[in-house]
Amino acid sequence: MRAAAATTFTVPAELSAAEPPEVRGVPRDGVRLLVARGHGPLRHTTFRNLPSALRRGDLVVVNTSDTEPAAVDGHRPDAPAGDAPPVTLHVSGPAPDELFVVELRTPDGRRVLDGRAGESIRLPGGVVATLMAGHPDPRVSTGSRLWRARIAVAGGLRAWLAEVGRPIRYSYLRGDWPLDAYRTVFATPGPEFASAEMPSAARPFTPEVLAGLRRRGVGVAELVLHTGVSSLEAGEVPLPERYRVPTATADLVNATRAAGGRVVAVGTTVTRALETVADPGGLVRPGAGWTHLVLGPDRPARVVDGLVTGWHEPTASHLLLLEAVAGTALVGRAYAAAVDRGYLWHEFGDSCLLLPIRTVHRAE
Repeated sequence: MRAAAATTFTVPAELSAAEPPEVRGVPRDGVRLLVARGHGPLRHTTFRNLPSALRRGDLVVVNTSDTEPAAVDGHRPDAPAGDAPPVTLHVSGPAPDELFVVELRTPDGRRVLDGRAGESIRLPGGVVATLMAGHPDPRVSTGSRLWRARIAVAGGLRAWLAEVGRPIRYSYLRGDWPLDAYRTVFATPGPEFASAEMPSAARPFTPEVLAGLRRRGVGVAELVLHTGVSSLEAGEVPLPERYRVPTATADLVNATRAAGGRVVAVGTTVTRALETVADPGGLVRPGAGWTHLVLGPDRPARVVDGLVTGWHEPTASHLLLLEAVAGTALVGRAYAAAVDRGYLWHEFGDSCLLLPIRTVHRAE
């Protein structure tokens, strides 16, 4: 899998957002927004001005997945080094075979790569996660920090996580923040295991921004994609994820495109879900299930015309998705400007709106 062109940039450590913007005295919709169009200069503004960058008849599509407290501390009594070293287990989400995909990390955030099939991870309340051999995806196996695991919890995994879990956090963060800091305004609790990590592109949305979109004549539609851990290795593509695109959203997308409006996805999760149910001509049908779709040079976007996104790390597969929507040149120009202007990265960082010149979606 080739690297995205935008991976030639380097992100200085000081550009990692180490805490929620509210802690820095900045409201959610006060983070910076870089507007990158397919023609003309880049625009530097704040997220509360997102409506002014769109036009009447556009449609913004959002992800309503909630965020789980998916990180749990435990020990490895069967570890090769002995002494039952501490470990942090991230529950990435259900696997298609009704087990769970989990990630193992040390308490200071380093990947644990010496797990073994049959190993038991001891967790709070007497719960045990057993690492399982055999998985159709070679990344979820021995030698990886990702494992398919059996986790038997009386009363259900989600209720247990609500008691003992916390949001997944990475080493660039300072402090522990409550789960609400990792929820978007669209988050809708439901009966199923939701996202292991917040669909963070939507974090800067507020009721005030939504009111501005309505005044502008911009529609808002909803779908669900439950995302797993975002800490992919260099060159890895996303694991299968669960999605649901309702009939009402499919109809709004098709009507928007037929009327000449633009479909603007909020985040890579929304893009993946919409493109999963788009036919070669860009017609969207309702659907639900597991998506294995990977967008990139071999599969460009068919239906998404614009993208609201955070800033992704060099070598991240997300960058190939951005290029599949907006093109290599525009993504590269936006990222170069973001580094030069000191935009902040990660889930509590700044935002970008990519609006490429609209092209005819070719059938494949």
